[in-house]
Amino acid sequence: MNLRPKILLVEDDPNLGFVTRDRLTESGFDVTIAVDGIAGYRNFMQHQFDLCIFDIMLPKKDGFELAKDVRNANQNIPIIFLTAKSMMEDKIKGFNTGGDDYITKPFNMEELILRVEALLKRTKSSAEGKKKDIFKIGRYTFDYKNLELKIEEDSKILTKKESELLRLLCLNEGNVLERESALNIVWGNDDYFLGRSMDVFITKLRKYLARDEKIKIINVHGVGFKMEIGKTN
Repeated sequence: MNLRPKILLVEDDPNLGFVTRDRLTESGFDVTIAVDGIAGYRNFMQHQFDLCIFDIMLPKKDGFELAKDVRNANQNIPIIFLTAKSMMEDKIKGFNTGGDDYITKPFNMEELILRVEALLKRTKSSAEGKKKDIFKIGRYTFDYKNLELKIEEDSKILTKKESELLRLLCLNEGNVLERESALNIVWGNDDYFLGRSMDVFITKLRKYLARDEKIKIINVHGVGFKMEIGKTN
């Protein structure tokens, strides 16, 4: 049985594609390569993969469109974008279309391999955590799978990122959830501008949970956040 993690690499530069495939193969991965977005999507739908690496500037279907199609079929598979562009707008678009990480050409192969390994490790940890889908948060019931937060007769549907972040707080109840860890798991990166976005999400979660005064999401300065329930001084 082949237990090597399976990677779909979609890259139209044959030299870079073959070199990347060979280095990933040497590092213990089973790599399938495609040279355009349509062929990449066809491969994705025909086989099972653990991670995708997409160049952005692809013929027939670019990497952003390919990622959207892949996300429609699979919400959880990690996606890394490769691009020669370094503009912030492209980076933001990459994350908004479902990317988990982003590496600019020319890149160091060892860095790519480390990012692949880190993403696969986080995905495995996240999948293990998702075995628990229903959480009791004080007077609230949180249904992670269905993105639903309920208290008495009132129900609110959360966004996917709100739900992911609240789940991490639940799994770490009473302990500090480190900012870097949360950003990497929920957003796929720990950039500064994503950290500011997470602060907004934390504020929203506090508002959603405000009907139970025993629930506190505490800022731990310079480290992260901690959710405490029913704790008194």
